Amino acid sequence: MCAGLLTLAMSAVTARAQQVVEPCKPETLTVFKATPAAPTTLTTPTTLDARVRAEVATFKGRVTLHAKNLDTGAVYDLDGGAAVRTASTIKVPIMVEAFARVAEGRAKWTDELILTEAKKVSGAGVLKDLSAGLRVSLRDAVTLMIILSDNTATNMVLDVLTADAINARMDALGLKETRSLRKVNGGGVSKAGKEEANNRFGLGKSTPREMVSLLEKLERGEVVSPAVSKEMIELLKRQQSHDGIFRSEWKLTTATKPGALDALRSDVGIAYTPRGRIALAITCDDMPEIDWSIDNPAQLLMSRLSKMLIDGLTQTTKE
Repeated sequence: MCAGLLTLAMSAVTARAQQVVEPCKPETLTVFKATPAAPTTLTTPTTLDARVRAEVATFKGRVTLHAKNLDTGAVYDLDGGAAVRTASTIKVPIMVEAFARVAEGRAKWTDELILTEAKKVSGAGVLKDLSAGLRVSLRDAVTLMIILSDNTATNMVLDVLTADAINARMDALGLKETRSLRKVNGGGVSKAGKEEANNRFGLGKSTPREMVSLLEKLERGEVVSPAVSKEMIELLKRQQSHDGIFRSEWKLTTATKPGALDALRSDVGIAYTPRGRIALAITCDDMPEIDWSIDNPAQLLMSRLSKMLIDGLTQTTKE
């Protein structure tokens, strides 16, 4: 799909069938009617695109995004196939490999990881502030990696799993652009991480479309098993940073994972709305100024965009 291309497809959903959206042709907009819901102010595809582009135009930096209503199949895409730096959103694929490894009997949640001074890294998390010699179970390390984005926990988990194994798992899921490249602050470099073309991505790379695809697979119970997929979604629901997507939608249940670098903010997740589950991935990069406040311009933009996309992808068309 070309950059900035909008595809919006909506169709009735039954309890026994999932909607499949046909890819659009370049410069083609396809609209299907969904089952009528309660009266509301309607947003047409053209209006949604105009609103999104107007917001993005005010942002100093680059914005890529992909969003999908998992119940109707409605999709919005803005350069969603572009490769982006993941920052900490790569921790979702790392989580997937950990759960898969345990389900396959090749690791146990009770396996102990030992914290050392050498393993402590800066940034998010609490393990860097705890005493060396602490024994942390694999389960607890994965939990800290997701709910607090703990960088030290992430590296300890990567020591067990390896970045190459995570990438092989993504390949098996059909996600060829999603790659774990190295540990936080370096080391543990994967084969993909050694490729010169990937040097610019840092910790990991993906595309907004592939991140939404991974979220959709988890939500539909297609990763490892329905039970294991549900466990992972439930862990994402416990994630504690909510400054980006769905920020103003505090009444909704959400399952998310954000990421941040000096010039970047990214966020991926699902919002459970009365009119559909909205899976969304947004990356804002190339910001000219460093701002680590919760009101970073990218955080505020992602909040506004996520609200627009919820509204636009859950509304019905007029007769």
